Amino acid sequence: MNFIEALRSENIDSIRQFPKADLHNHFVLGGNREDIFRRTGRMIRPITEPLGSMREMDEWNGRYIGVHFNSPEGRRFLIESTFIQAKYDGVTVLEIGEDVWGLAEFFNNDVGELIYAFQEINRRIAPEIELRLQIGLSRHCPVDYLEDCLSRFWGRKEFYSIDLYGDETAQPIGNFVPIYRKAADNGLVLKAHVGEWGTAQDIVDAVQLLHLNEVQHGIAAVQDDSAMAYLSENHIRLNITPSSNLLLGRVPDMASHPIGRLYRSGIDVTINSDDLLLFDSDVSKEYLRLYQSGCLTAEELDDIRINSLRRN
Repeated sequence: MNFIEALRSENIDSIRQFPKADLHNHFVLGGNREDIFRRTGRMIRPITEPLGSMREMDEWNGRYIGVHFNSPEGRRFLIESTFIQAKYDGVTVLEIGEDVWGLAEFFNNDVGELIYAFQEINRRIAPEIELRLQIGLSRHCPVDYLEDCLSRFWGRKEFYSIDLYGDETAQPIGNFVPIYRKAADNGLVLKAHVGEWGTAQDIVDAVQLLHLNEVQHGIAAVQDDSAMAYLSENHIRLNITPSSNLLLGRVPDMASHPIGRLYRSGIDVTINSDDLLLFDSDVSKEYLRLYQSGCLTAEELDDIRINSLRRN
């Protein structure tokens, strides 16, 4: 059985057997539900209906994650569970990392300790998985604070990419130009969360200002043909998370998810989990949901899967 046949059979266990990438995964919410319950007795229940506000998402985080894992040991536990989940789901390329504020909070302000934690867990639990270690930035943080934190990260070749996330309206994207210029000098793949809540023009502006290689989400590009053409012509990859978009009310249903039109417009799209524990959205389930809804064909989904395993 090949991947196309696995999708057509709608057999999730078979789908899990095929290599996949997860290039948009927030590891704090990326763990394996059964593993967490087995080791802690804590059952983390996903949401099942679209959220009415981001406040509801914050409440969910407080109830299920919050203080329960807010320690160096808890952080390592969540990294372990993310690798356990990725291995279970057939993920062979996993891009995850720590927010820069977490360096002092969980790793004694020692970037070597942070790198070792991710790499040691990778080797111990799933050495077959290619870890792409990411530097995370919270968009609400003052730029001078982020620059101070990042001074400990620059020059470390273990990092693959940098990503900016959080409230898209927190501050103008142009404020981050100096950081992204430095990140480019360090050879990092440049990524940012844009176009989940904003507009197609916001995506184009972010790509041009920060010289992005990839956009996390980017689904608002479907609003403007010229924006889609720009992304296609400039080979900008969109790392999309369909169930997250649905349950945050960004799309009305899976069948009409913009990924279908974006893909058919020649844009490089990938399919990813985002916040797995919150949205019950491992990568295999995302492929199956998109197939079952008719958003993409089995052949199109296999093409996306194979392409996502290639470096951009």
